[in-house]
Amino acid sequence: MILTRKRTTAVGAAALTGAVLLALSGCGKADMTKQTSPFAAAAGTKTVTLSTQTWVGAQSNVAVAKYLLEHELGYRVDTVQVDETPAWDALSQGRVDAIMEDWGHPAQEKLYVDEKKTIVNGGDLGVDGHIGWWVPKYWADKHPDVLNWKNLNKYAKQLRTAESGDKGQLMDGSPSYVTNDKALVKNLNLDFEVVFAGSEAAQITQMQQFAKEKKPFLTYWYAPHWLFNQLPLKEVKLPKYTDECAAKGEKDPESIDCAYPTTPLQKFLNADFAKGNSSAAKFLKNFKWTTEDQNYVSELIASKHMSPDDAAASWAKKNPDVWKKWLPKK
Repeated sequence: MILTRKRTTAVGAAALTGAVLLALSGCGKADMTKQTSPFAAAAGTKTVTLSTQTWVGAQSNVAVAKYLLEHELGYRVDTVQVDETPAWDALSQGRVDAIMEDWGHPAQEKLYVDEKKTIVNGGDLGVDGHIGWWVPKYWADKHPDVLNWKNLNKYAKQLRTAESGDKGQLMDGSPSYVTNDKALVKNLNLDFEVVFAGSEAAQITQMQQFAKEKKPFLTYWYAPHWLFNQLPLKEVKLPKYTDECAAKGEKDPESIDCAYPTTPLQKFLNADFAKGNSSAAKFLKNFKWTTEDQNYVSELIASKHMSPDDAAASWAKKNPDVWKKWLPKK
C-alpha cells in the first residue's frame, strides 16, 4: 500500500550474500520459489537464518531472537541484511527463514502468501508502526495550535532554514525512503519545502542539535523509535487516513492528501520452515513484545553504541518473564 512505510535503502553489510540475493530477486515473472538456499542446514545441525533490515528497530527484533535461539534453544543463527522487497523473494526461496518486522507489502503478500503459498504469516510482532509529522514538545507546549496541520502556514516563517529558502522546512531523512511528504505539502497548500537530511543518522543529529538550541522544527518521523526516549516529540494531526485516500494513492501517489496509517507490524515465515514445526519456528511465532521493549534494545544499540548481542543480553536479563513465554513447551 502506497501509504505504508517502505524502506528502499541499498543492501547493507551482508557483503556478497546480500548482493547475490538482490541479483536473484529481480522483478517481472520469475518464479522465486525454485532456488536452493545457500544456508540449507547440514544434516544434524540446527540452523536458522533471519532477514534483518537497515533500521535499528528491526535489528533489535533480530538481535533478541538470535540471542535466545542460540542461548536457550541451541541453534546457530545466521543473519542476512537485505532490502525489504528482495527479503520477501529470499523468504519465498527459503534463503531466509523469517522476516521479523514487516510494515506492509500487499503485492508480495498476494503473490507469496495467497497465491504461491510459499510464505505464511507468523503473527503480530506486538508493535504498531506509524509515520507522521512531528515537532518538539518544548515548542508545541508554547504553541499548541501547531499540532493541527491547518495552522502550519502560520509558523512557516519560524521554520525557514538556509536549505528551505523562503519556505518553512519539513525535514525528511534519506531521499531513498519512500514518503508522501512532497504530495502532502502540495495538496494541502502548505508553504513548506521538503528538505532531506541525507540519512536517518543525519536527521537525528539535526533534530538533536535543534533541541539543544531549543529551536523549532517540523520533521517526518516514525514510531517506534528509541529517539522518543531522549527527545519528546508531539505529532501534528494531518487529514484523517481513509481507505479511499489509500486507494487513490495507489493509482496516483501524487494525489495523496491524508495522513499515514498506523500499521500493526507483522512477522512472516517461510512456509516449509513453518510447517516443519521446529522449536525455532514455534519460538518465532510466539515472539511478541512491546514498543517499549524494542526501544530499550534500539537505544542501547544506536545511542549507547552497544553491540546487538550485548544489547539483546541486557534486555533478556531484565525480562525473563517476557521471553520465557516464547519458548516452546517441552
